[in-house]
Amino acid sequence: MYSGDTICAIATGMAGSGIGIIRVSGDRAIEICDRIFVGRKKVSEMETFTAAYGHIVDPAVIEENTSDEGFDGDNGHVSAESGINNRKMPDMKEAVIDEVVVLVMKAPHSYTTEDTVEIDCHGGVFLMEKVLGLLVREGARVAEPGEFTKRAYLNGRIDMSEAEAVMDVINAETESALSASVGQLRGDLREKIASIREEILYNTAYIESALDDPENYSLDGFNEKLAESVERIDGEVKRLAQSFDEGRIVREGIRTAIIGKPNAGKSSVLNMLLMEERAIVTDVAGTTRDTLEEYARLSGVLLKLIDTAGIRETEDKVEKIGVDKAQENIKAADLILFVADGARPLDDDDKRIIRSLAGKKVITLINKEDLPVAINRTELDALLKEVFCGETLDLTDGKTVSADAKRNTTEPHILTISAKEGQGRDELAALIKEMFLAGEAKGNSQIVISNERHKNALYDASQALGRVKESLENGLPEDFYTIDLMAAYESLGLITGETLADDLADKIFAEFCMGK
Repeated sequence: MYSGDTICAIATGMAGSGIGIIRVSGDRAIEICDRIFVGRKKVSEMETFTAAYGHIVDPAVIEENTSDEGFDGDNGHVSAESGINNRKMPDMKEAVIDEVVVLVMKAPHSYTTEDTVEIDCHGGVFLMEKVLGLLVREGARVAEPGEFTKRAYLNGRIDMSEAEAVMDVINAETESALSASVGQLRGDLREKIASIREEILYNTAYIESALDDPENYSLDGFNEKLAESVERIDGEVKRLAQSFDEGRIVREGIRTAIIGKPNAGKSSVLNMLLMEERAIVTDVAGTTRDTLEEYARLSGVLLKLIDTAGIRETEDKVEKIGVDKAQENIKAADLILFVADGARPLDDDDKRIIRSLAGKKVITLINKEDLPVAINRTELDALLKEVFCGETLDLTDGKTVSADAKRNTTEPHILTISAKEGQGRDELAALIKEMFLAGEAKGNSQIVISNERHKNALYDASQALGRVKESLENGLPEDFYTIDLMAAYESLGLITGETLADDLADKIFAEFCMGK
């Protein structure tokens, strides 16, 4: 990417639409647009943050047919006053490509801080590409993915965390994801990181000054103050790092594995949540042999649904691969929807599955409410409480006794549904919202990170601060403090891009969409 070039790109999607926007940015943006735009004003004569109606024309066609007549941009004729470079031209309707509105944003008050022109034309893909071709022919270059935002970053308008938030805003699928992304875009994370780095830098500078000029700067009692400062800073860094799981769920959705034994109705549950026939449903056990992933929104919560193969003991090699994948998905999931077949008694496969779920967030769905009930609800409750609450129900007298199973702090969540009839979808949505959205709501008033790069930088900073605390406890020389303090400072600078290597910056922006 060459920051001196004038770049252009189609900023709207590459599909037919009512309006298409072509963005041009750089030192020659206004000059180049002047050559292809005909209106009552030239682009160079427009005030910043103003718009003008006119036509995109092909300068090559006009240059071939120059004469003393004018052409009125409003009526299909270029006039002497409004023509390209004030040249007089004949009736040249064939030079007109499209009627457009042009918006001008002059440096430094634009997204890139450079002269920027946006051409609002009709949204046909062929038409937009034709206008883009004119811009390239007149001296612009097609922008690389993310190059407009990269220029905003390089020119100091935004930092790296804000640049990354741009794509998060574009990709947001829920209200909570949009809110978190907008908060990062307006600089909430940048301000927090800047505040922490400023305190680290102050402590480092004071130590260096005291070592260089002990007559004017004393370190007496400073170690205690430094220990308090580092402890507080490390707490803030760790809190940010620990918010990653919550932020990832907000950004990417809740990874939700639908599991159960064969023919329990897992694919029917997937179809019910999607409200469409996405998965094949038959009465034959083992129809689903591979995972199927889809996204669904329930009450403002985004679910990344994974329909898995039925879990059971099997000698079938293909089915066994599906079972192994299902078990892998259990480990990686944020939420498990365990589908129990209400029309069949619990068997060893059910019990084996339930015992594998200890420590996970689980909602048990007793499916097939539309059929006669065969499942023993008391036995199911007892097994779930044993696994999730560490309690065993003595079925002979109904007494509850303690157990040594892995424990969960919450009561088991159980819903009775009929996936085939669509019964229970609203209740399930409400329960998932209760389980997950409370944390998201809290995150909306606090800074929550959702970028793994940020999490890793925060982890490295915390490790460096931990070494400072160890040095203080062991009474090591002050030089050791400054080395690790600056390591933490550098790690935090990776988040905002102040210490980011160029190759990593290029990689980040390469993941952006075209025109942004």
